[in-house]
Amino acid sequence: MDTVELSRAVSRPAPDFPPFAVRAPWWGGDLQTLRSFLIRRYGRLEPYPAERLSLATDDGSGDVLSAVLNRPLQERAARPLAVLVHGLTGCEESSYLLNTAAHLLSLGHPVLRLNLRGAGPSRPSCRFQYHAGRSEDFAAVLAALPKDLAAAGIVAIGYSLGGNMLLKYLGERGRATAVRAAVAVSAPLDLVEASRRLMRRRNLLYQNYLLRHLKREALAPGAELSVRERAAIAEARSIWAFDHDFSAPRNGFAGAEDYYECNGSRRFLDGIGIPTLLIHALDDPWIPPSAYLAYDWRRNPSLVPLLPQQGGHVGFQGSDHRVAWHDRCIERFLAAV
Repeated sequence: MDTVELSRAVSRPAPDFPPFAVRAPWWGGDLQTLRSFLIRRYGRLEPYPAERLSLATDDGSGDVLSAVLNRPLQERAARPLAVLVHGLTGCEESSYLLNTAAHLLSLGHPVLRLNLRGAGPSRPSCRFQYHAGRSEDFAAVLAALPKDLAAAGIVAIGYSLGGNMLLKYLGERGRATAVRAAVAVSAPLDLVEASRRLMRRRNLLYQNYLLRHLKREALAPGAELSVRERAAIAEARSIWAFDHDFSAPRNGFAGAEDYYECNGSRRFLDGIGIPTLLIHALDDPWIPPSAYLAYDWRRNPSLVPLLPQQGGHVGFQGSDHRVAWHDRCIERFLAAV
């Protein structure tokens, strides 16, 4: 069975998703992944009115998350607010967020691009840092949204690490959430496997890139760090070491593997109670497909897996359309649910 068809076999019902065909010359998972860095084409948001929102956390830290809200030029009836969540070392200016935002705005959705705790414009107003399982921050954001924004409902779209955090939140809440539908793109369901994959020699360039930006983000002005934590960040030579010596102890975990096991979203899939689309390419060079292929999708009819053979990590540059394939699938999914 073709893997794209898997969603139709196990979901009740599934939208009519378009097939994915690679756009030349971006053949293979690595080139699909790298295209976003090599050719930076951003969705144009200038025509859409924008405002900055400050969204307070509720854990007593005083941290305040920053987000940008864009409104469509002509709001259509009953179009829910789309909340977009970036991945590791990303922010509101990440190209995949800008492109998805532009597409959804063209369809009439208001769009909120969220900066997680300590990321991008959130850094100056946050003492602490996001991590893969900090789902309580997403809950706080939803609670802090102005009531008029959520009047037509909320949909959420998370990318990579942001997708893992979103799935964890949904699994913890079941149906007790203001989110009506959700999408996770290239989410690492198994954080242990994803960490091991990134540590392979073939992924050295990817890991070095991410680690460099992780360190810069964690050490930026506004971060509250002890001498030991600063030393751990500076001395980390891999993402596993960064998480083992900094992320894990800072957030109450025994070490990297404990942090990964507790926060990997595969543990929370059974609890998700709203329509949720999971898009993941089987040739993703960062995240192995094993957790997606091992899960019995018939266990939870709320989940729709869409697993093309190709597409890379948040790549999905197709040959038949200027809009990225995953954004077209998001459009069809939201329209169907």
